[in-house]
Amino acid sequence: MSTNGTTALSLDDLTRILRESAGEDEAVDLSGDIADVSFTDLGYDSLALLEVASRITREYQVSLPDEELDRAGTPRAFVELVNTELSQT
Repeated sequence: MSTNGTTALSLDDLTRILRESAGEDEAVDLSGDIADVSFTDLGYDSLALLEVASRITREYQVSLPDEELDRAGTPRAFVELVNTELSQT
């Protein structure tokens, strides 16, 4: 269970964490339908995603395997990864 009382990560949660931990490129609108847009196209590089993963690890008390993070190239894939890991804890 996360520190915010939920047991799953939503796309809205991920969007909030992206904005808070890694910043947001002014040219990118994270309020639109971003589920299947690559993180690269959203302006987030691997370092920014590591910061996001670290924050999710703290907030949701879940371990995210590095090799799986590398394959989660979109917000939808990232949310699915986190929720799969949460369901196993």
